[in-house]
Amino acid sequence: MDFLSIEFLTALLSIIIIDLVLAGDNAIVIGLAARNVDKANQKKVIIWGTVGAVIIRVIATVLVTYLLQIYGLRLVGGLALIYIAYKLLVEEKKHEISATNQMWAAIRTIIIADTMMGLDNVLAVAGAAHGDMLLVILGLAISVPIMVWGSTIILKLTERYPVVITIGAAVLAYTAAKMVVAEPLIAHWFANGVVKYGFEALVVVLVVAIGMRVKKIKIEKTKKEALHA
Repeated sequence: MDFLSIEFLTALLSIIIIDLVLAGDNAIVIGLAARNVDKANQKKVIIWGTVGAVIIRVIATVLVTYLLQIYGLRLVGGLALIYIAYKLLVEEKKHEISATNQMWAAIRTIIIADTMMGLDNVLAVAGAAHGDMLLVILGLAISVPIMVWGSTIILKLTERYPVVITIGAAVLAYTAAKMVVAEPLIAHWFANGVVKYGFEALVVVLVVAIGMRVKKIKIEKTKKEALHA
């Protein structure tokens, strides 16, 4: 992929949006895990917790990037990412991370929680990068400041402008569709440009439409339960 080409810039923009939407939750984990540590050590907890989480994320992203070259795994990864995009729309993420007043225990909590929550980010970035290691590196570099400093901004944006979540889910769905059509086992199905781009558009529309519909049903159900309580 040529540097500064339309394809490269589009992939980079997708990674930035993915990081903005998904890495915000990991930033919240860092803040919650460190909240009961004494003030003098909170900065150390955030720094070392982030360092540990980033090291694991680098290893995981590089491994996933190479694994996606194996036949069949792009399809599996794409389907998994479609589910992640759907969940992003319909589920409210709960950040029930236990706080502790012990610095190293808090650091351990951050690393473990980020590893578990960061799987969707790793898969999304690796998928959007299409095997381009420069994009992988840029994606990781972008996610670090978001995790450390971006939690408050992301939280306020998603609360004030819920459409941010919808945009993020659409980008994830688009990335997932591109992974599926790039799968060597079924690539011949999408040899026709109309079929390829039509499929990608259909996946995005279906994920957003179904996700929004399910979310609306859940909200209405919650309201009815509240009225009868």
